[in-house]
Amino acid sequence: MESHKESEINGPHSMGTTIIGVTYNGGVVLGADSRTSTGVYVANRASDKITQLTDNVYLCRSGSAADSQTVSDYVRYFLHQHTIQLGQPATVKVAANLVRLLSYNNKNMLQTGMIIGGWDKYDGGKIYGVPLGGTLLELPFTLGGSGSSYLYGFFDQAWKEGMTQEEAEQLVVKAVSLAIARDGASGGVVRTVTINSEGVTRKYYPEDKLPRWHEELEPQNSLLDILSSSSPEPMIS
Repeated sequence: MESHKESEINGPHSMGTTIIGVTYNGGVVLGADSRTSTGVYVANRASDKITQLTDNVYLCRSGSAADSQTVSDYVRYFLHQHTIQLGQPATVKVAANLVRLLSYNNKNMLQTGMIIGGWDKYDGGKIYGVPLGGTLLELPFTLGGSGSSYLYGFFDQAWKEGMTQEEAEQLVVKAVSLAIARDGASGGVVRTVTINSEGVTRKYYPEDKLPRWHEELEPQNSLLDILSSSSPEPMIS
C-alpha cells in the first residue's frame, strides 16, 4: 500500500503563478511573479517566467514548468528556422500560431497556459493568449495563472485604451503585486519585459519595492526585527 509520503510526491500538485500581458500605445508589456511551487512547497522563489522566443517576441509561462519550457524550446527552434528561410524576423502572429499548434495538438498531455507578446513592423505591438486546450485569443490585455482570478475586476476598472508605456508598466507591476498579496501560489519578485519599435527592456522589482496592500506586513529580515520594532508598554504594579 502506498505510503502517505509517496502519495504526496506522486499525486497531483497545484502549480500557481501570475502572468500578465498588456498592450499600450506603441508596444506591449509582459509581467510575471517569480514563485515556482509544487503543491505547498516553493521549489524556486526567483524563477524567470518570461522566456525569449525571438529578438522581438517573448512568452509568459504558467502551469507546469516542464511543459511550458518544452513548448517554448520547440517554438524557439521553429522560429529560428523560419527566420533563416525567410531572411527576416517572424511576426508575433506566427509565433503565437506555433504555440497554439503545439498546445492544441498535445492538449491531452500538456498542463500549461501561455501569453505571447511582441512587436513587429507589420502589426505593431500584439498580445495573444493560449490557455489550456490550445485556443488562440488576440486581446488588448490578458491574464493567466492562479493569481489571475483576483485581477479581472481590477483590470476592468484600471485598464484603458491608449495608455503610455509608463502607465502600462505601472499597471502590470501593481496587478502582479496585488495577485502576490492575495494568491498563496504567487510570490517572490516582479519581472517585466517591455517590447516596442526601439527594442526590448527588462525590469526587475524586488519584494521590498512593491506596493503594500490591505493587511499586508512590511517585509522584515527576521522575527527579531518585528519584535524590536514593537516596543511593549511598561508594566505598572
